Amino acid sequence: MASTRTVALLWAGVALALVMGLRFRARQNAGHAKGGRISNPKVLWLFFAIWFWFVECAVLAFEPALPFAFRVIVGAHAVSMYLRGVVELVMLHVTKNWRPPIGIAHDALCIAVIVALVVAQREALGDPGAWGLWAPLLVVMLLFSLAVELLYAALFFRAVEGKTTGDDGIWFADPDSPRFRRINRITFACNTPQVLFQLALLGALTLRA
Repeated sequence: MASTRTVALLWAGVALALVMGLRFRARQNAGHAKGGRISNPKVLWLFFAIWFWFVECAVLAFEPALPFAFRVIVGAHAVSMYLRGVVELVMLHVTKNWRPPIGIAHDALCIAVIVALVVAQREALGDPGAWGLWAPLLVVMLLFSLAVELLYAALFFRAVEGKTTGDDGIWFADPDSPRFRRINRITFACNTPQVLFQLALLGALTLRA
């Protein structure tokens, strides 16, 4: 189903994301860090998304056991996210003019690209090989992750009234602020199925490696 190398890289990515997530939460919530304080659901979402989009999609794009049509989808998404990552970091830390509508537009573009690739490769996608249902479910969860990210960005932009730019921009949902309570609840609810799916997939890959 997947090579030992692929499984090892995915688990290493999980471990790294956990360590980075804990350190990031401590730094953001220790004082007056740029972007503001961040809630636990948002920390989990941020580093889960980084792992899923930047690590898992990139690693699986080179996994020979995953049918090529699925590799095209996850690979195209990984490339798109790496390009966005560079632009977003520059706009957050250099030009300081990143706004959620930019991310929303990119999320919508990613969804459109994935749907287009699914339609274009529908015959090839009908044969997931040894991956069975895991392959199409991975694509479904990828679309779900983008849809909830789009929702989060829209809700957050409204909650902060567009104040995401400049030296005092708000980038994260504070765990104690009433204006972020709904967003944090929705994030917690949406984190659950995604994390459970990925743990189940990693377990299946590990057992069959």
